[in-house]
Amino acid sequence: MMNLSETQANLLDTFVASHEGQASFERQELFKFAEENGFSGSAAYTLMKQLPRIGRGVYQMIGSGNVVPMTPQVSPQAIPQQAAPAAPVAAVGKVQSTSSEEVYVPSADSTFVKWGYFSDVKKIIQSQLFYPMYVAGLSGNGKTMMIEQACATLKREYVRVQITPETDEDDLIGGFRLLNGETVFAKGPVIKAMEAGAILLIDEIDRGSNKLMCLQGILEGKPFMIKKTGEVITPQPGFNVIATANTKGQGDEQGRFIAATIIDEAFLERFTITLEQPYPTAAIEKRIVNNHMTKFGANDAEFAEKLVQWGQAIRKTFQEGGVDEIISTRRLCHIVQTFSIFSDRMKAIELCVNRFDTDTRGAFIDLYTKIDTGAYQTEEILSEMDAPTPTDEDLANTQF
Repeated sequence: MMNLSETQANLLDTFVASHEGQASFERQELFKFAEENGFSGSAAYTLMKQLPRIGRGVYQMIGSGNVVPMTPQVSPQAIPQQAAPAAPVAAVGKVQSTSSEEVYVPSADSTFVKWGYFSDVKKIIQSQLFYPMYVAGLSGNGKTMMIEQACATLKREYVRVQITPETDEDDLIGGFRLLNGETVFAKGPVIKAMEAGAILLIDEIDRGSNKLMCLQGILEGKPFMIKKTGEVITPQPGFNVIATANTKGQGDEQGRFIAATIIDEAFLERFTITLEQPYPTAAIEKRIVNNHMTKFGANDAEFAEKLVQWGQAIRKTFQEGGVDEIISTRRLCHIVQTFSIFSDRMKAIELCVNRFDTDTRGAFIDLYTKIDTGAYQTEEILSEMDAPTPTDEDLANTQF
C-alpha cells in the first residue's frame, strides 16, 4: 500500500493513463513525463521511490487505487497565536560582538589531497581581491573542505556560516541581545568577517530563503550600513565571499535535494564565477581513502583499492540512469572510519549503506561482493592473491 500525496497520485494516474497497456517503465520515462506535463522533479522522484522495482532502473506500472492520502501538515505559522505583550525596549548602550570565535584560521587536515579547483581557489584567496565565488557540486565531494584547506594553507582567517531555511538577517548581520543587563547589538558572522578581512564561507546557500537577500549589497564588496544601528562597515582588504551548494541555484529537477531552493537571479549575478566541482578521479580518491586509513590506523591497501573501484562503478551506473543513489567520497571515508572500529570490511560497508532503501542497499552490497570476492570468507581461507577485477558482464548483471 502506497502513501502518496495528492500531487504524486495525480502524476501516477496521468502517467499510467498515457501508457495504457505498458506493464513497466524506466525511471527516465517518468522524469520526462513529469517535466512535459508540469509536475516537479521532486514529485517524480519521491513517487518513484514508492513504486515496485522489477529490474535495473525499471519499475512496475501500477495505478494509485490503494493510495493512502498523506496527512496535511499544518504550518506552525498557520496556527493562531496569542500576541505576546510588548517587552519594554532598553536603551542601546553600545554596539559590540558577544563572541569572536567564528573568525579563525582553520587547521591543516592531514587527510586532505589537493586536486580539482584547489589551486584556482588558493590563487583567488591569495590575491586579496574581492572576488565572490559560487561552488556547486553533488554532496560529499569536498567543496567545503577545499575552501577551508586553502585558507589553512595560506593562514587566512575564515568564517563559516551554515545556511538553513530559517536563516535570516538577524543570524547573518546581527541583532540586539541582552548582555549583563544591558541591551547591545551583537554583530553577526558576516560583519565579523568584513571587519577582519576574512574569507566568508556561506555553506549550502541553496538551502536558504529570500531572507538571504540581505547580503545583496555585501556581495558588491562595498561599505555596508547596519540598519539597526546606523553604523557603516567598510570591508577590510582580503574580505571575500565564497558560497557552496549542491545546485546552481535553479532548484533540483531530479528531486535529490528537495530542500534546495531557486535563488533570485539578481543575487546569483553578484557571484563573479561559478565552479562545478565533480567527484575526484579514481587515483585522487584512492589517495584520500588511504590518507583516512592512515589517520584512523587502519591501513589496508587492498581494501582501499576495492572501495574506490566500487564507488566509481556505482557513480558511473548512476550517471547512466541505472541506480537512484550514489556513494560519495565522504561515505567511503565513513566506511574507512567504521572499518577502523570493527576491523571487518563487510560490516563497515553494511553499516554505512544502511541509510539507503532495502533494494539499493542490497544492490550496493552485491556489487561489492563481485569486486571483493573474499568479502564473506573467514580469515582461514582468505587467499593472499588479489581478488579478480569484475568484468563488464559482472557489473551489467548487478541489479540496481
